[in-house]
Amino acid sequence: MIDVLVVDDDFHVAEINAAYVAQVPGYRVTARAHTAAQALATLERTPVDLVLLDHYLPDETGLTLVRRMRQLGHHADVIMVTAACDVTTVQAAMRHGALQYLVKPFSFAGLRGKLDAYAGLRRTLQDVGGRGETGQERVDRIFGAFAAADTSGPSLPKGHSAPTVDLIRRVLDKADHPLSAHEVAERTGISRSTAQRYLKYLEHAGRISLTLKYGDTGRPEHRYTWVAVN
Repeated sequence: MIDVLVVDDDFHVAEINAAYVAQVPGYRVTARAHTAAQALATLERTPVDLVLLDHYLPDETGLTLVRRMRQLGHHADVIMVTAACDVTTVQAAMRHGALQYLVKPFSFAGLRGKLDAYAGLRRTLQDVGGRGETGQERVDRIFGAFAAADTSGPSLPKGHSAPTVDLIRRVLDKADHPLSAHEVAERTGISRSTAQRYLKYLEHAGRISLTLKYGDTGRPEHRYTWVAVN
């Protein structure tokens, strides 16, 4: 399980965010905090993997809190969840080591995409140590894992939905071998034509890899693998 600390000055918003997190498999909320001081006190006594952090806190900013966390030796990862979207704040968040940035207001699908991407990053970090890749290949996979797994962004073309992309991702992720469009359609419950349309988009976006299976006759069958969590 990935243990999460939700930090937001608004009690109601903190509860909503915590409820969202609880709906994502593999995650649990271990604590909530409404000030930077509460967050630091929690980190002192409770093991935390990920902090969902608002920027606007009553005692100091979220970015100041991240800096203090690092100075005190707290290595929990941080995803900023805030209404602050000016370039200066976003750049500062990047420089302070925030892994991602989610702008309020957002939907459950938006947060789910970031959390799924973070889980994919953790899987990649665990996986790369056992592969015979060169140093640069290993580093490229780590840096690319978060972006490749995050399907929540606004870049989906018209007629494509994030929930359907996530459904296909989960099916391909769980499969023990590359799947054809027909198999993806069967396992997701969507039509074959819809599956083919999404698979084509995901292949062009670099989120799945395509291999060809040659039979005795006819055209080779296209088979797909989700690359973000290999």
